[in-house]
Amino acid sequence: MFTTSRDVLNLVLSICITAFTFFLCWSLYYFIASVRNIHRLIKRIEDGVTKAEEIIALVKDKLKNSSVYLMILGELAKKAIEFIQTKRQEKKEKKEAGKRK
Repeated sequence: MFTTSRDVLNLVLSICITAFTFFLCWSLYYFIASVRNIHRLIKRIEDGVTKAEEIIALVKDKLKNSSVYLMILGELAKKAIEFIQTKRQEKKEKKEAGKRK
């Protein structure tokens, strides 16, 4: 079967090349699987960031609309307080005018 040392060398080289090819394929498989998982993770993160941006934009719009309503309510409250103060002032003045007579 093996007549010279060169035949043994060729056998050993073929076994080594086969083993190297197997481990290279195995490594490539796990490398590609890892890259695929990283790609999926990045995709999920991008989707999450997109959803967060949409929520922030929605909240921003709601707050902008709410701020308009709050400004209107603030003005109404200010006018109501001024009205109450003027009525109290008028009532006080009438009371003082009644005491003077």
